[in-house]
Amino acid sequence: MFGRDEKPSQIRLTAVQYIILVIFLVLAYGLWRLQVSQSDYYQAAAEQNRIRNVPILAPRGRIVDRNGRIIVDNYRSVTAMLLRDSSRDLMVDADAIASGLHMDPKEVKEKIRRFAYTPQYQPIYLKEDITPDEEAFIEAHRTELPELDTIMAYRRLYPLKGFMAHVIGYVGEVSEGMLNQPRFELYNPGDIVGQSGVELEYNDLLMGKNGSRQVLVDSHGREVGKPLEEKPAEAGKQLKLTIDIDLQIAAEEALGDKNGAIVAMDPHTGEILAMVSRPTFDPNDFAVHITNKDWNKLVNDPDKPLLNKAIQAQLAPGSTFKIIMSVAGWQENIAQTMTVHCNGGQEFYGRRFGCWVKSGHGEVDLTKAIYQSCDVFFYNLANKLGIERVAKYATMFGLGQKTGVDLPQEVSGVVPSEEWKLRNFRQKWFAGETISVGIGQGALAVTPVQLTRAIAAISMDGRMVTPHVADPTGLPSNYLEVNHYDQVNSIPVDPNGYTIITDAMSRVLLPEGTAPSAHIPGIDIAGKTGSAQVVSLATRAKHANDEDLAQNGWFVGFTPRRNPDVVVGILFQGGEHGRLAARVATQVIKAYVDKQRRQPTGLANEKPASNGKAEIGAIWTSPDKDGDGEKLEMGHLAVALPKKPLPLALAAPGMR
Repeated sequence: MFGRDEKPSQIRLTAVQYIILVIFLVLAYGLWRLQVSQSDYYQAAAEQNRIRNVPILAPRGRIVDRNGRIIVDNYRSVTAMLLRDSSRDLMVDADAIASGLHMDPKEVKEKIRRFAYTPQYQPIYLKEDITPDEEAFIEAHRTELPELDTIMAYRRLYPLKGFMAHVIGYVGEVSEGMLNQPRFELYNPGDIVGQSGVELEYNDLLMGKNGSRQVLVDSHGREVGKPLEEKPAEAGKQLKLTIDIDLQIAAEEALGDKNGAIVAMDPHTGEILAMVSRPTFDPNDFAVHITNKDWNKLVNDPDKPLLNKAIQAQLAPGSTFKIIMSVAGWQENIAQTMTVHCNGGQEFYGRRFGCWVKSGHGEVDLTKAIYQSCDVFFYNLANKLGIERVAKYATMFGLGQKTGVDLPQEVSGVVPSEEWKLRNFRQKWFAGETISVGIGQGALAVTPVQLTRAIAAISMDGRMVTPHVADPTGLPSNYLEVNHYDQVNSIPVDPNGYTIITDAMSRVLLPEGTAPSAHIPGIDIAGKTGSAQVVSLATRAKHANDEDLAQNGWFVGFTPRRNPDVVVGILFQGGEHGRLAARVATQVIKAYVDKQRRQPTGLANEKPASNGKAEIGAIWTSPDKDGDGEKLEMGHLAVALPKKPLPLALAAPGMR
């Protein structure tokens, strides 16, 4: 403090004046900067604070069967989301948000970090299908957590208990790895996309286009007034499948809880009428968010429930391959006059190869060799043909290559040859290896859909179609260019050979054949059984009680014998005998025939119901309110599949 008589020096007064001047200049500059220099920027920022872009999520398209009955639909749910169009630090609120939404704080922070480099107008979809108490938490904390909001979303509604799961597939949040793939490069983090089945294969068709609306918000982030502008969402397009729900139910019931696969196909068009894989999974577990525990359980299950065995199981076809061998032998003018004496086995190249009937079949020609499945006959036929001609016909009928079915991750199988062994093992092919291939063993591996298509081609006198599960009618051109739905390959098959082979196949289900217990009176069914080893007989003998080493049962059959309407192939893992697989397959064939014999409006397994609904198996249908077909009540609404498989006839002892 200065004394009363003491006056401040001129230097101090001047310094104070300059300091005050500098302060005013700084304030003036700041005001000029706010009001003039960057007025547009701050005006836009202020506008963002009071105008918010709210996304409108588009529902995925429905999936319906060939008759328009809904298989997969959507249901409305509420999703919690984080808005990032303010300067608020989301990490600070992460713990409080996680607590209110019953989430792990690490999960919330990880999502915030993942979206850090995406545009701020894109919200973070934090938790789907939230509960009423979680929604109430968000409403009650609008002031403290203005960045937390809700949005109406659509979730997939699938049939329960894994019905048609491998054909339908499931959806999930697009992963970072998927975003790096060309087909997903236009999608954003958080988008829900198909992950398997037709959900993945036809994702671009099923995905809709999200809309948005601009709304006024107050200082607490609450909407006020009416929306300023709105761009409606575009729903995804409907996908029509070739699957017949009635036949699908019959196939699911017939296979029951057995491990394996069933494929039912129209041999004229390639339309898949039913496709089943066991064990299965519940796609509803993925519709919202599958837990790590449930995911690890599925992935580590030794029976591989996520594997679509109809198109991905590569296994030896066993004696069903003898039909391919028969065509090859006939076309090469070997099988016509060939006869062998089967006494239970024969020696080739210093090793004895046994027949499945240890006492032998006696004198065997081609016809008897087919319906009694004589191994010795086909050992000799394979030896005469040689591996190159065997491989030629197997490849000609589509084995060892993808069928082109419109489902993701189909595998190609294996057709061994001299070149194949040299390329893969750097070893020469030995003639003795051909003997095992002749009865569908050795290195030969096929998928159920491959084998079904191959036998279908033989039943159609060499006309081989492309299997598909989607109805190509009305599909965009890009799908028609990639999936050749109508492609047909013509394979030369001598009519005389075709007649003899298919007639012999019709005797497989008669008393002299390998599957008489699968015979259904009044239905003309032709087919071929097969049993395929998974280990050598010596190893199996040492572990006789190990069910994992049991032989696989196969059967492929069609009806009628001439110009068939349907062909059904089945893999019954651990089924031991092809006759057991045959009984399952003929139940599916019977369901198909029974439906064809009923009135066009009839439904499989239809029963009167007191509530005015018609019961298909155990899946209820009711008239669709939109008038576009019958609607299945699915998901958590009404669906439950039968617990018991269709009744099977008693086994006939000693039959293959």
